Amino acid sequence: MAPVDPHSFTDSTHPPTTNISLTLYFDFTSSTIHGSALISLQNPHSGPFFLDTRSLTIHSILDPQTNTPIPFSLSDNDPIKGSQLSVSLSNHASFLVIYTTSPSSSALQWLLPPQTFNKAHPFVYTQCQAIHARAVFPCQDTPAVRICYSARLNIPSQLSAVMAARHVERRSPIDDEAMALACGNSSWCAKGRVVEEFMMEQPVPPYLFAFAVGELGNREVGPRTRVFAEAVPEVLDSAASEFAGTEDMIREGERLFGPYEWERFDLLVLPPSFPYGGMENPRMVFLTPTVIKGDATGAQVVAHELAHSWTGNLITNKTNDHFWLNEGFTTYAERRIVEVVQGEKRASLNIGIGWRGLNDEIERFKDNMEFTKLKTNQEGINPDDVYSQVPYEKGFQFLLRIERQVGRPAFDEFLKKYIATFKFKSIDTDTFLDFLKENIPGIENQIDLVLWTEGTGIPPDAYEPDSSVYKMIVSLANESINGRMPGEDEVADWQGQEWELYLDNLPKSIEVSQIIALDSRYKLSESKDYEVKVSFLQRAISCGCKAYYSEVEKTLKGVGRMKYLRPLYTALVKGAAGREDDKVFAKRIFSEARESYHPIAQGVVEAIFAKHM
Repeated sequence: MAPVDPHSFTDSTHPPTTNISLTLYFDFTSSTIHGSALISLQNPHSGPFFLDTRSLTIHSILDPQTNTPIPFSLSDNDPIKGSQLSVSLSNHASFLVIYTTSPSSSALQWLLPPQTFNKAHPFVYTQCQAIHARAVFPCQDTPAVRICYSARLNIPSQLSAVMAARHVERRSPIDDEAMALACGNSSWCAKGRVVEEFMMEQPVPPYLFAFAVGELGNREVGPRTRVFAEAVPEVLDSAASEFAGTEDMIREGERLFGPYEWERFDLLVLPPSFPYGGMENPRMVFLTPTVIKGDATGAQVVAHELAHSWTGNLITNKTNDHFWLNEGFTTYAERRIVEVVQGEKRASLNIGIGWRGLNDEIERFKDNMEFTKLKTNQEGINPDDVYSQVPYEKGFQFLLRIERQVGRPAFDEFLKKYIATFKFKSIDTDTFLDFLKENIPGIENQIDLVLWTEGTGIPPDAYEPDSSVYKMIVSLANESINGRMPGEDEVADWQGQEWELYLDNLPKSIEVSQIIALDSRYKLSESKDYEVKVSFLQRAISCGCKAYYSEVEKTLKGVGRMKYLRPLYTALVKGAAGREDDKVFAKRIFSEARESYHPIAQGVVEAIFAKHM
């Protein structure tokens, strides 16, 4: 066996999958999907063929031409990779897998009506990054293999579906009796069901497979963009307002990076349990409702997911060891878009917040500096456990260092050529560095490329932001050590990002009285901007300010975004010499909120407890 990816059973001697045709029956009563996956290979294969699965029940595997069974076996479960499905092929170029997902699928969150905005209907959605597509369907679950796919989703007729794919039609399932047989589900063609069909005709890595099913509405916000959300007018209206400038961002992305290759750029605002700020699924970006801030600054998350349309979706890291190729490039591209569309000040604030975050992550990994590298070794490591801002912010700093060396015009030309050369391909760090040295001769003599990609920590030639707004806010934060808080005239035009940067740079020695005085004047604990609220609450916990613990509990029970869960739970179980009552408080909240979190977020919080308790 010659694995291509430390997180996959995929064998490099086996032909890659080219297409998967999925038929999925959604059973909301059991929180399962009964599915069939017709898997087509690049060329016929004889002998064992390996696929990734996690918690899937495999009922049978059939030759699609003769409908005869094909022998298979399923390995014991690996805690990171799941189970290897080994199919015994005999000159087969395709085969049909009949299976059922688990109610505890790591990729799916099934929400009961009370857990949704509208409280009337259930909801289900996917989160397949980094290695969770295998919990929805059997596949070569590595970004090294790009696939096209089609999908037929059989759902209750009062619901609708969206996918990161082109919508074909919504129709009756009456003509799909063959699928009922294939899936072993006699209710496939039952009354009260509909089928939604989708096609993804461009090859994508499996982690970009995505769907959501619920009572959905939408608003048009541009020629290529609709905003989808649960059919609650105030949610749809506020989302449409927040993201009204999306088309301007798409046009700027095209100017900087070349044609937008995905036709549509629609947005889905998910329920609060969504574990990320955004997920860059092509054609249908998924977003947390916490990015709707009412001042259009939440659109910066949209800028990041849009930038993935070129860096990540179009060119993809070959494995998660090279995750910076996705996120470092995308962070750079996002800030270039924001600089033009929202102004240099906004971009500077983003860079400043990112710099603070990078330094915090270096401190987080001080006992395992491997994960402060850009090119990592994640053999035996769950990528969810080491997810951090390092690939985003250190990757951004690396690209900024190259830009500063060669000048922005030359670097812009390099980026366009890079994207045009590798689009719809998956690459590794060495491939990028070879292309860089080929197209910018002598760059390796001007920048230590090995130190940047394989060295730990922050290289000495990385630059702390030096914009005037950044320096002013950091200076104000440092003055708090003398008990000074910013005056109302100094913060009169501050939005969430300014406050976030200020709070992130407060000294660790800040007193409880200062925290209370700051909140008394500026009501930070009540902010509708979760970046501000969580940053404030984190500092309140760190100095043991119990006055805000009710707000901490409300926040941890109200949202499932890991960007907020991780620092708050970590502060409770680790901070201030690990106060025992804080640990008890954290465990109680988690036990009560756990089922409202996505399975990925549940695992992250459990890992925090395992490390610090």
